[in-house]
This record gives sequence, C-alpha cells and structure tokens, in this order.
Amino acid sequence: MNKMKYSMILSLMFFAFYATARSGNASAAGEVIVLNKADFLAKVFNYEKNASEWKYEGDKPCIIDFYADWCGPCRRVAPILKELAAEYKDDIVIYKVDVVKEQELASAFGINSLPTLLFVPMQGKPQASMGLQPKETLAKYIDEFLLEKKN
Repeated sequence: MNKMKYSMILSLMFFAFYATARSGNASAAGEVIVLNKADFLAKVFNYEKNASEWKYEGDKPCIIDFYADWCGPCRRVAPILKELAAEYKDDIVIYKVDVVKEQELASAFGINSLPTLLFVPMQGKPQASMGLQPKETLAKYIDEFLLEKKN
C-alpha cells in the first residue's frame, strides 16, 4: 500500500512539474503569444493611461495578430506566424488577440477586417495589414519595417 501511495504522489508531482513547465514555454521566444487585455496593456500599449500618444511598452518590435477562431484566413495565417516567430525569435515578438474574447481591444483599434496584423516598430507608429498575406510578404514587412533592413 505504501508503494502505491508513493507512486501516486510521485506521479502527481511529475504532472504538476510538467504542467508548470509547459505553461512557462507558452511565452518563450519563438512562440506566438496570446494576449488578453491586461497583457496587452502591460506588454504593448496602455491606452487607458496614455490615450493621446502611442507609446510601445515592449523591448523588441512586434506583430499583433487580431484574429477569430471562426475566421478561415486567420486559421491559414496562424502557422505562417508560428514559423516567422521561430525564424525571427531573437528580433521580434509575435502576439495574437482573439477579437471575440477581447472585443474592447478590437474596438479600441478599429479592427473590422480579419485577420488584421499590426506591425509595431520600436519607434514610430504601428502599421496595419488586413487580410491573408503570404509568408514572403510578411517577412519583407518584418525586415523592412520592423527591423529596418535595407535590400
């Protein structure tokens, strides 16, 4: 009986450790990170505190994907963004915001077309891209607008 208790406790500890480790990886470099309103205000732009002037809160340029689960083009761009997050993991961060769950954010940014990608440089104003774009086009936006690489 003691062996069974020991095995059960060990299994629970392993599961708890695994679950904690997995949740920590969700925000690791090279992953697309889902944002809620509180995360958005802390990591991107606190429009409640400073509505008159854009001030990016991040330490790397970012892309914000405003999407919905029911949106076909959104589902098609998701794996492209995941690939780009891995390829540019040292240079940019890619976030996504579910417009169904975060209607206030979608409204605050006038999102009325899906997917809408917001490209946020370290300095200057963000630029939006609406609709499904091929990976090559998105990589060009990253290189030229976010990273300011010249051809």
